Amino acid sequence: MKVFVSFLSVFCLSSGENALHANSPGDIIIGGLFPIHKQTNRSMTHGPLSCSWYDLRGFLQSQVMIYALREINQRSPRAIPNFTLGYDIYDTCGDVSLAIRATLQLLKNQSDPQMCLVPENFQSVLSEPKTKAVIGERYSEVSIAVARVVALSSVAQISHGSTSEHLSRKLKFPSFLRTISSDEHQTKAIAELVRKFNWRAVAIVGSDDEYGKYGSDRLVDNLSGMKNICIEFINILPGYFSKNTSQAHKRLTELVKNINNSIAEAIIMFTKDTNVNVIMEAAIKHNLNRTWIASDSWSTSSVVSTLPGIEKAGEVFGFISKRNEVPKFKDYVLSAFNGTTNDILDHHLIHYPLCSNQSDENRESNCSLADSSQGSKQCLDLSCLAKYIDQDESYNIYLAVQVIVEGLRRLLKCDKHKCKRGNQFTASELLTEIKKVNITVNTTRIFFDSNGDPSLGYDILYWNMTESKQGTSIQTIGEYWPNGNIEIPEDLVCNKSTQMVTAYNCSKTCKPGQMLKQQSKQCCHDCVPCAEGEFSAGNGDKCESCGEMKYSSPQRNTCFEKTLEFLDWSDPFIIILSCLQVLGIITTIVFAILFAIYRRTPVVKAVGGYLCFLELFSLLVCFCLAFSFVGKPTTASCMVGLPVFGIAFSLCISCILANLLQILVGFNFDLKIRLWIKKLNQPTAVVIIVSGIQLSLCVPWMCFYPPFPSERILNTTILLQCHKGSDKLFIAMLVYNAFWALSCFLFAFKGKQLPDLYKNASLITTSMMLFLIIWILFIPIYISLFGSYKQAIESAAILISSYSILCCHLAPKFYIIIFRKEINNENAITEYIRKHFEQKNLTVVTS
Repeated sequence: MKVFVSFLSVFCLSSGENALHANSPGDIIIGGLFPIHKQTNRSMTHGPLSCSWYDLRGFLQSQVMIYALREINQRSPRAIPNFTLGYDIYDTCGDVSLAIRATLQLLKNQSDPQMCLVPENFQSVLSEPKTKAVIGERYSEVSIAVARVVALSSVAQISHGSTSEHLSRKLKFPSFLRTISSDEHQTKAIAELVRKFNWRAVAIVGSDDEYGKYGSDRLVDNLSGMKNICIEFINILPGYFSKNTSQAHKRLTELVKNINNSIAEAIIMFTKDTNVNVIMEAAIKHNLNRTWIASDSWSTSSVVSTLPGIEKAGEVFGFISKRNEVPKFKDYVLSAFNGTTNDILDHHLIHYPLCSNQSDENRESNCSLADSSQGSKQCLDLSCLAKYIDQDESYNIYLAVQVIVEGLRRLLKCDKHKCKRGNQFTASELLTEIKKVNITVNTTRIFFDSNGDPSLGYDILYWNMTESKQGTSIQTIGEYWPNGNIEIPEDLVCNKSTQMVTAYNCSKTCKPGQMLKQQSKQCCHDCVPCAEGEFSAGNGDKCESCGEMKYSSPQRNTCFEKTLEFLDWSDPFIIILSCLQVLGIITTIVFAILFAIYRRTPVVKAVGGYLCFLELFSLLVCFCLAFSFVGKPTTASCMVGLPVFGIAFSLCISCILANLLQILVGFNFDLKIRLWIKKLNQPTAVVIIVSGIQLSLCVPWMCFYPPFPSERILNTTILLQCHKGSDKLFIAMLVYNAFWALSCFLFAFKGKQLPDLYKNASLITTSMMLFLIIWILFIPIYISLFGSYKQAIESAAILISSYSILCCHLAPKFYIIIFRKEINNENAITEYIRKHFEQKNLTVVTS
């Protein structure tokens, strides 16, 4: 602490150089820090500092504070009865060192004006300063230095122009307040403007100070969080950039080259107006014709906006704290400051004496040259001077004065006639009251949040360089509020946002179904169609996947739900199959009834007797199972489909096999063969064994590896079908049935020569041959086919297999019963056998 304060003491001993100073006595002193000069001769080498670049706006802002305090002192009734407010104003020249020196002067003890802040016998407690509050500084970098000093004495510092977000940190700057919004909101406002105008590529120019560095960093954060906005480059200007040095010229040349080669649609300049002035002069010289976004430090700069040929630089959008006029201040200036005087005003009148008896042409000429270097002795008309009154920072100074006065009224407990408390109070007490202030000045409500920031919005500006013959007209075209709401004319938004391609042939907006893909050039994109299964709604948004359950439209601009694909009952092929299945069921039932009626006749006995009813039952099951392959697959339909068909068809084949064995035993007269077949002729055992083995295959299949409904995701559909569960068991089932079908075919083929009146063997041969052909053809068709018709083929195969037996084996018996009754008796069979053997010259023995 001692080291720091000793360091500060050095500033008390330094000379004042040519910085300006004005003061006025009073019961309560308010300090003021303003950059009336914009530059110093600071360089890399040590030496005395001097100020240059006299700024008319800075001068007028110092006079606003004087005018506001004068108004308070002269107001009737008095705002603070029996107290006069004085001021102590210093020109900081925008320099940290000079600002600290001025601050130390403000913090001197009132009992000894010659005494420095730190007494020679310094112990631990700082003396109470004569200045109870300070208005200023404009630049954030300077305010940060000042804030650290005034915090030692808890003196309230209210800045009218420092916007750095860094100053909101109350642990570091406990006594800092401001009447201008923080850069937190300004950078959000700039980012929102970029988004609103659909700009896809921007560049950022900042400066190596608290204002430009923190502002640029915050801009990067905000813009990076927005979709499809590319920051092409960020250029942080060094502190010497505005100096007339070879280093500065080199940096300027590099920056101009970067901007000239840039594809950025907007150049955001978040830096001091002194730096901007140098850049804009170069932009005019090189005819850059770009779009610039101005931060509040230069968005209303009369120096930059009145540069000759400024229209060659391009169009300018800017942000400024909500603007308002200081009541009657313009009249005050036009009245030659109403006869008041102060040292800063006297200095101004020496270098810019008031003009008299001038023509309009000369008056306009003097207005445009008013910012020439000091010492020119050029006269300046008051009407010209009034044009340099800004409506943002000047009004913020006016607000700061009103806030301090309200804090004093609360602290001193004043009414319209008197104050209950004397002027023996500390700066810390006043700071506490100022933080609680919540008043409305004209139409502006001003209060401070916990960070010392007000809740004020921004005006959005546009530099109109065509309407006025007198130069650039800075117009308000919209506004932004801290809640994120931005208002801009719709026609302007449409004009900017509907541009599909930049002037640099870089796509910025694509048609729906396309996305922006970066070219080799940074921030430059082409429109690339989205891939299948992806979509982009438009504006060059990144292609996103539709997901497994959706598919993209042909234009790739939206996604549709995939339709479920399965064998629908309305399908023409399914309708035909269903009709055949119903016909098969009816036919099977009719056959069963007829066979039951004629069960004692030879033709029914020839087809197996009671076995034919098991055969018909199995065929009925097969016809019914064919329905399980139609409709949306379920667990039950999948489980009963193929396994139950395997069991049912094996039962059918076992009945046919038993019937064949009966025929061979009855008509084969080879004793050896007949004896062997007679041993096998056990119908019940044959049926139980043959169908039982198939049952032992299919039951474990259904229990342990059951077929189940499955989904197969296709491009535009979701295929619903039954998974086999176990391919091995499925193949085993088919092979087993095929084996017995082949066995029946061989037995039947062997028995074709036997004297069978009803041609059972021949008919079984045909039906088994059809069964084998169908399932041999089924395998390659099933493997090669894809889609819902795969199950239709299974259903068709089962249907044809069932019909082959029904039509070839059983239908002829039905025909005989109905239409050939004459051969449905034992005599007809005997006669047929006799003739068969007579043709072969064999003797027939009858009993």
